[in-house]
Amino acid sequence: MDKVVCDGYTLCYADQGEGEAVVLLHGFCGSSAYWEPLVPLLSGSLRCIVPDLRGHGSSDAPLGAYSIEQMADDVLKLLDELNVEKATMLGHSMGGYVTLSFAQRYASRLNGFGLIHSTGYADDEAGKEKRLKAVSTIQTEGMTAFIDGLIPGLFAPGTAKSRPELIQKAKEIGYLTPPQGAAGAALAMRERPDRRDVISASALPVLLVAGEHDGIAPPEKVFSSDRPNITKATIKGAGHMSMMETPEELAGIVRSFLKES
Repeated sequence: MDKVVCDGYTLCYADQGEGEAVVLLHGFCGSSAYWEPLVPLLSGSLRCIVPDLRGHGSSDAPLGAYSIEQMADDVLKLLDELNVEKATMLGHSMGGYVTLSFAQRYASRLNGFGLIHSTGYADDEAGKEKRLKAVSTIQTEGMTAFIDGLIPGLFAPGTAKSRPELIQKAKEIGYLTPPQGAAGAALAMRERPDRRDVISASALPVLLVAGEHDGIAPPEKVFSSDRPNITKATIKGAGHMSMMETPEELAGIVRSFLKES
């Protein structure tokens, strides 16, 4: 992976393919490795820029709470370093929150944006409490126990039996998350504001992708607006992890969106 220094910290990223730039942002306790099944399906005609977000993968994991805005600013710095004037940004789960922060403040740098199994809603009180519990589990029981509890619920019911290798792969990616990075990101998600207005007010093309069996970001939370510039897609059989569960279908949705937008 290549590296760039953002705000004094090292951000690692992959940069594959040529053509229109597409930035793929992974979810909580993931990394650029989440996108490995998808990138080969896109990089034949697109430039895929795939970072490890702050606190994840091979990027630096500073101590303390992070903010979604910091993560978005890291991505802006990366695009500046790569001399990418405009890109389409697609964020999975937590990466979707980063995408919305970026779209709210740096819309001029985007050709369009999308949420992959993500939402513009803020955490409700139960969700905020769950973030604190996550931090507590990470600090008291360690990353292995936390990841073992987190990952199976990200996939569609039945995947553990039908494709256990996907669960194991996602766990192995999660185990590599530095504990301070996971804790910092959990607190960032807890404090993020409601950004449904970014989706509903944007003049840019917007893609919203939901998984039929997603228990984390169900379709009704993903599809928060009906404006004409918004493309909606529900992937049958997928949970929260279509980039691993159904990469061919997700790639088709992304290519179609980019062609139309």
